[in-house]
Amino acid sequence: MADYLVIVESPAKAKTIGRFLGSKYKVEASVGHLRDLPVSKLAIDVENDFKPQYTNIRGKSDLIKNLKKAAKESKKVFLATDPDREGEAISWHLAHLLDIDLNSVCRVTYNEITKKAVTEAVKNPRTVDMGLVDAYQARRVLDRLVGYQISPVLWKKVKKGLSAGRVQSVVTRLICDREDEIDAFEAKEYWTIAAELQKQGKATVFVAKFHGNGKGKIALKNKEDADRVLSGLEGATYRVQDIRMQEKKKSPAPPFITSTLQQEASRKLGFSVSKTMSVVQSLYEGVNVGASGITGLVTYIRTDSVRISDEARNAARDYILSNYGDAFLPPYNRVYKNSNAAQDAHEAIRPTHVEYSPEQIRSKLTNDQYKLYKLIYERFIASQMTDAIYDVCNVDIDANGYLFKAMGSTVKFPGFTKVYEESKDEKNEEDAAKKLPALSVGEVLDLKELLSEQHFTQPPARYTEATLVKAMKEYGIGRPSTYATTISVIQQRGYVGKEKKQLYPTELGRIVNDLMKNSFPDIVNVEFTADIETSLDCVEQREKDWVSVVRDFYVDFEKEVKTATEQLEHVKIPDVVSDVQCEHCGRMMVIKTGRFGKFLACPGYPECKNTKPIIEEVGKPCPVCGEKLIFRKSKTGKKYVSCSGYPNCKFMTWNVPTGEKCPTCGGYLEYVVGKRGRFIACSNKECTYRKYPGKKKEE
Repeated sequence: MADYLVIVESPAKAKTIGRFLGSKYKVEASVGHLRDLPVSKLAIDVENDFKPQYTNIRGKSDLIKNLKKAAKESKKVFLATDPDREGEAISWHLAHLLDIDLNSVCRVTYNEITKKAVTEAVKNPRTVDMGLVDAYQARRVLDRLVGYQISPVLWKKVKKGLSAGRVQSVVTRLICDREDEIDAFEAKEYWTIAAELQKQGKATVFVAKFHGNGKGKIALKNKEDADRVLSGLEGATYRVQDIRMQEKKKSPAPPFITSTLQQEASRKLGFSVSKTMSVVQSLYEGVNVGASGITGLVTYIRTDSVRISDEARNAARDYILSNYGDAFLPPYNRVYKNSNAAQDAHEAIRPTHVEYSPEQIRSKLTNDQYKLYKLIYERFIASQMTDAIYDVCNVDIDANGYLFKAMGSTVKFPGFTKVYEESKDEKNEEDAAKKLPALSVGEVLDLKELLSEQHFTQPPARYTEATLVKAMKEYGIGRPSTYATTISVIQQRGYVGKEKKQLYPTELGRIVNDLMKNSFPDIVNVEFTADIETSLDCVEQREKDWVSVVRDFYVDFEKEVKTATEQLEHVKIPDVVSDVQCEHCGRMMVIKTGRFGKFLACPGYPECKNTKPIIEEVGKPCPVCGEKLIFRKSKTGKKYVSCSGYPNCKFMTWNVPTGEKCPTCGGYLEYVVGKRGRFIACSNKECTYRKYPGKKKEE
């Protein structure tokens, strides 16, 4: 029988921690929350200080019974759930269930699941932090009030089963607003002129871009403007007018926080936000690295803090010195500061053991774990390295009184970029700058070609998961623990779709967003939502009472619900009309949304009950019979390609055919996604034909 009981959240974590603590400790998992608000009712007593009515979660009675038994058999119980609001609330609920005095030192927290961190934490327990618990309660109550009082309005006016959320609604609005910007965008024409130039007698070509004249920049708004300049450049001599050399330094990015890890994993690895959190959770909870056994490889993964411990910084500096040399180690410690105190509860996301390099333990990791661990490891090491230094050369070139500009840059010293460089959502010209040949003032250059090109301004880009997380972070919407869940929920609800990584509002999403904007403007107001998050931070810091925060919100919210219910009583939201005619009665069918997605229905219901699926064509012929190929969905929701001639033709494939035949065996070609990205392959498994994008030769 163990002397001490330690309760964590997940079985994987329990297994890792149990090995660290030894036989005197019994480690059990709560498997998340054990108590919560019941699903069947509001469960908030709005007349009695919004008191939540918690109940034991259905299906967990046996687990609770076992934990109570284990607690009675132990000298002391340690509550070792995650070190955040959610984890603190789980410990608080556990204390209630197991009759643990909240004034006792029973709470154990650690930033990393390593033997040293866990054993130190158990030696230094604290009381349950009621600031964190109350911040959790305020959020839970606010979310319940919004969800349970707005959702019935949506059921009545739009569709049964819909839901509104305090955070998900405003994030849906961000995506809808961006789509409105794109729809309203009017492209404007502009032209550019570029000169391909060479040093006399040299083959190397570099590009100089037209800027203007001695009076300033000249905008080329149309072809007439461009032709006017081109006419003035006929027979021009291209002469170097000025050369400016400049040394520029670039500093490394700080170690990852939750939002920046999600963004970078999306950009560099193509991971969705939910996939990133799933993979990094496994790295945090523990991996068997061989002789050392199971250990957590990264620190706590839900954090807004860029701070790292002195011990971790010193380990990184020792690693840099021994692997890259003194030139790559700054003479000072790099310290990154957070924007506010509420974000400093944890360290940044970093490796727990610098000695476990990604390559050293690669065989112990899955492919996804290796990729993400490598990203975290290299970002952390680079964050403590010296600046990268560039020599930047800016050249002004005169041609018949017109000014052209060329810029080039070369790496003088790589610094941190030897290990890692942060990617960007948008590349600028400086990123693409290349080395210029050695030039001198007064030098005459040869013109190889003068290029003029028409362009049009581009609308703002749709959000990707990466840029949406960035926006949520910048606007102060949600917190690290909610980014992934929120983005998943708005897609699962059918409010937002995803195409080629870009998020767009569905018709249902637009309808719900319009209703929310008109009837519940505060709920979908970015600033209002951010202010609530700030108030929750104040509750966490014990600067505000959680009941007063909820009360301040509810006074106006209750009025909005009442007004919306009355005003929407006689409002009917029209169905979206398709271009498909009902073959039974001749009416134009409308688009409905059901359990399995969108379908066509006759608006004449109940007189006419005709329905049919919405068919999405592939745009390629069936390689067996020549009929149209269409997309279908399996019972699990997975998309596949099928012949529209079914059941006469039973052709189906998980990949999309290209419509071309294999030059090697005559089979049909299809698009395949593999480790090397998207490529074309023969569908015949015995044929090895492959064609990769960007390659001239086939394999």
